Amino acid sequence: MNQNQEHRGTSAPRELRGPGPRAVGGALLVGVAGLAAGIGSGSVAGWDVFFRSYLLNFCFVLSLALGALFFVLLQHLVRAGWSVSLRRVAEFTAGTLPVLALLFLPLLIPLLQGMKGVWMWSNSDLVAVDPLLQAKQSYLNVPFFIGRCALYFLIWSLLARFYLRQSVQQDLDGDPRRTLAMQWWSGPGMLLFGLTVTFFAIDALMSLNPHWFSTIWGVYFFSGCLVGFFAFLALVVYLLQRTGRLAQAITVEHYHDIGKLAFGFVVFWAYIAFSQYMLIWYANLPEETSWYLVRQSGGWLWVSLLLLLGHFALPFVLLLSRVPKRHPRVLVAAATWTLLMHWVDIYWLVKPGRTPGMPGALDLLCFVAVGGLAFAAIALRLRTAPVVPLKDPRLPESLRFENV
Repeated sequence: MNQNQEHRGTSAPRELRGPGPRAVGGALLVGVAGLAAGIGSGSVAGWDVFFRSYLLNFCFVLSLALGALFFVLLQHLVRAGWSVSLRRVAEFTAGTLPVLALLFLPLLIPLLQGMKGVWMWSNSDLVAVDPLLQAKQSYLNVPFFIGRCALYFLIWSLLARFYLRQSVQQDLDGDPRRTLAMQWWSGPGMLLFGLTVTFFAIDALMSLNPHWFSTIWGVYFFSGCLVGFFAFLALVVYLLQRTGRLAQAITVEHYHDIGKLAFGFVVFWAYIAFSQYMLIWYANLPEETSWYLVRQSGGWLWVSLLLLLGHFALPFVLLLSRVPKRHPRVLVAAATWTLLMHWVDIYWLVKPGRTPGMPGALDLLCFVAVGGLAFAAIALRLRTAPVVPLKDPRLPESLRFENV
């Protein structure tokens, strides 16, 4: 395959640039409308309910951006060549992390107001009568929580900006030293990523139930980030190709490897989920089993069974064979289902004890709000630079890539 076939000719601008202004404006409009409708519904249903729904959907979208950042770091860390033509989509997705930092700000309201239905440890009345919350107050307090989250988003945003900026600048000057710089920083970046994602998962999600704890929680959230991102990557690449972009840069070989990574992390997620459940079930300690008892009662039992079958069993069967991974439409169907199950997984983490088990209109409105605004940010970034790293020294390897 000739590199010039992809980067030259009359169709090159259409193939290499992202969605048009209508897509950006439409996503922005949908996001703002969803946020306005969600706020209106929240004033009726209760602000505790609204902020739980907002947290759910914020963490879902954030998990995709974090998965993208991990993918970018990993490709540079291992000096991968096959993924170069895919990497720009991941760079743009991770590039939304500064926007997501702004979208996190509304979640400071329930913290500062001490709402009982969101992070209960921020409510001084509950802390005053709860010895366990008093013992954890040196860590679980509002100023320290906000400071930690500010640090997490600062690190993620700097990493995402650095890799996107270096990659786009290389399109202009073709300097191979930029590749070496991105490779050098991938090691420290990966260490910072692992620490910050682990602590964010503990702070934002596990502390929703401050009487409960799990030593594997950060890995569980991380595994979900990767499952969601690879499903999202398959879907976005397919949609870009449907509009005539990336026609030559992404082949069935790339879809095959996306499918392999999605399959691998589906199995990894199941392994971590089972490990957490098995150890708690075997120990049978009341302070640990209480978290699962809620999720095995009433309508939540069916959500738990849906995760078992829908998040693991069905994707496992669909992606096990080589054939589905090499047929984009089949892979995208499996990816769309997996992405839905990833949302259900975070719903299962955030919502029990507050709702009967079925998503409500407020959950969907917050999804439209956060998802629409984040998609607008991705689409806008896709318009600022080519969707393929044109002068990456490993691009020819990616264009010639074939699975063994």
